[in-house]
Amino acid sequence: MNDLDRALARLAGAPVPAALEGIEDQVLARIGTRPVVRQAGLGLGAVTIAALAMGVIGAELPATASPVVSLAPLGGSSPLAPSTLLIGEP
Repeated sequence: MNDLDRALARLAGAPVPAALEGIEDQVLARIGTRPVVRQAGLGLGAVTIAALAMGVIGAELPATASPVVSLAPLGGSSPLAPSTLLIGEP
């Protein structure tokens, strides 16, 4: 056995301190007397509506036209590309 095992065995065999007598009742009594936390109804609702409005307005605004970028590494589509040759269309 190492020192931790011996210490835990000693602690398990020790009598319960008098200060811990009835602590469950004290804790449950304090939990019962805690004030109820009020929900953030109006503030949370206002933030939600503002975020929703920003999203709708942002989706409705026209986007600026961006130039068309070719995805081919060397320019436009090549008539000799394997995909073009396999399909048989130029």
